Amino acid sequence: MAGGSREPGRSVTSRVLAILRSFDGDHLGLTLTEISRRSGVALTTAHRLVGELEASQALTRAQDGRYRIGLRLWEIGHLAAGRLPEIAHPWLQEVYATTGENVHLAVRDGLDVLYVDKVHGRRAVPIVSRTGTRLPMHPTGVGKALLAHEADWFITSYLERRLERPTPHTITEPGRLARELASVRSQGYAFTYEEMTLGSCSAAAPIIVDGRPIAALGIVLASRRARELPHMVDPLRASAAQIARAYGKDSPSVT
Repeated sequence: MAGGSREPGRSVTSRVLAILRSFDGDHLGLTLTEISRRSGVALTTAHRLVGELEASQALTRAQDGRYRIGLRLWEIGHLAAGRLPEIAHPWLQEVYATTGENVHLAVRDGLDVLYVDKVHGRRAVPIVSRTGTRLPMHPTGVGKALLAHEADWFITSYLERRLERPTPHTITEPGRLARELASVRSQGYAFTYEEMTLGSCSAAAPIIVDGRPIAALGIVLASRRARELPHMVDPLRASAAQIARAYGKDSPSVT
């Protein structure tokens, strides 16, 4: 039994990680029973490990008895994206100041996009993305902007998967999506129209450093304003280029 575990084949580390992965954007607070069920860790084991995680501030317990991710993990998690969010944030603020709309920064993580920064206001259209959450690549503007600039083998592999369809407008046909990605790569920006969420559309531009896409900068509008998307392209591309230059200077060893 790995790591002295009473659960065959699972080390202590794998069980701790499973507990932490129980939390996501739709499950911010969980009871011990829910943690056990979602992680597949036996209740008695989960009780002991959750207690240790709470003692180390990796988890915290709210007044309602539910556990949440603790500040220590939040602190560590902010190191994962390196200095990119810090470098890019002023340009996100600049785009927001110009448009008054949701502006976000995302990176590719496996087959998803992970949102690492966001600037928004209370009058902007509600969106599903928030800092620390992940979404599929193909229905999102930032995802398309990143996917289109990946290596051919990666794009081919991605298109061979069964593609999620969050809305009836999501493009899931491999041939059609491949053609759209080719256009995105050629023109240097991506649009989506209600492909991730009904009622919203988006524009995004990749941030290219040394020939590779390190992130994408995106903006989301209400669908009724879709005709305004082309006007967002120039500010997005200009800010993306500025971020790329600043990041390149800060990270001269990027290859």
